[in-house]
Amino acid sequence: MSVWTLILDATIIVQLVMLTLLAASIVSWVMIIQRWLVLSSAEQGMYGFEKRFWSGMDLSQLYREGSSQQKENQPTGGMENIFRAGFKEFMRLRQQGGVSSEGVMAGAQRAMRVAYSREEEKLEKNLPFLATVGSVTPYIGLFGTVIGIMNSFIGLAEQNQATLQVVAPGIAEALIATAMGLFAAIPAVVAYNRYSHRVDVIAQNYITFTEEFAGILHRQVASVQK
Repeated sequence: MSVWTLILDATIIVQLVMLTLLAASIVSWVMIIQRWLVLSSAEQGMYGFEKRFWSGMDLSQLYREGSSQQKENQPTGGMENIFRAGFKEFMRLRQQGGVSSEGVMAGAQRAMRVAYSREEEKLEKNLPFLATVGSVTPYIGLFGTVIGIMNSFIGLAEQNQATLQVVAPGIAEALIATAMGLFAAIPAVVAYNRYSHRVDVIAQNYITFTEEFAGILHRQVASVQK
């Protein structure tokens, strides 16, 4: 009696359960790897841009560098996208004329909030799927377990003499379904919790940068008025 033999000899319902769990596990692992790459890239871009931003580089030069990168189809980090959105709106309103300093600041902050929402959405993409896999697959595996045990008892009722050989295959296939449910759920739950924490940290850094950059823009507006 091998695992592969038990899977092939299982009932169609249990086989469908196992196939569903296998597909969920494969897709969740793809999402886990993909999210790891995205979050790692976001963290590297965030730290790299912070270093450039606080190095004393001229803001206009920093904005032009980001624009040239986008024209060359080079990816830019989330924090840099927030900076570019706010600085672009800030310069547009200042050059427009007839806009008060409060209006200029409100427009820049509004543009940065919109950019922040977009970047947060990128970071959280596919995380709900991992949460769903982690919470649902154990119950799917449990369903296959119940079906396998029911088949074992049905087979036992049709026998004149109860033996382990009668109930063993059904119980074994039931345990395989349970194991596959846990195999799909555990990595998804661990990845979801870990990635949610990383997203919270990155998003908080974005918010902090937005407030600090708004303060810099406010000082520029105040200096011009003086």
